[in-house]
Amino acid sequence: MKASLADLLRQIPGAPSPQWPAGERYVVAFSHGTMSVGFYAPTEPDPQQPHQRDELYIVHAGSGEFVVGDKRQRCAAGDVLFVAAGVAHRFEQLSADFATWVVFWGPPGGEGSG
Repeated sequence: MKASLADLLRQIPGAPSPQWPAGERYVVAFSHGTMSVGFYAPTEPDPQQPHQRDELYIVHAGSGEFVVGDKRQRCAAGDVLFVAAGVAHRFEQLSADFATWVVFWGPPGGEGSG
């Protein structure tokens, strides 16, 4: 499978919705089994809700702050961030060019700490 960043960027913003009045900022590149890869270019405020599966963010461009629970850390292009299933998280203080790859995998509820 292959995804083209140029093709994905042409799909952002997507259709407006109650969560994204100015248009969806996430697009799925491809999926296989429980794994899916997407691209996310949020604007503030980041309206994310906790996800049902574990996820990785691979920051493609820009910088910002990544808030997970009550912890806050800077992130920038080249960083990889992990969030366990069900954990509240969001991006803040985003540069205008912030964009990240997103990888979801595993069963609902996550794989646990096993």
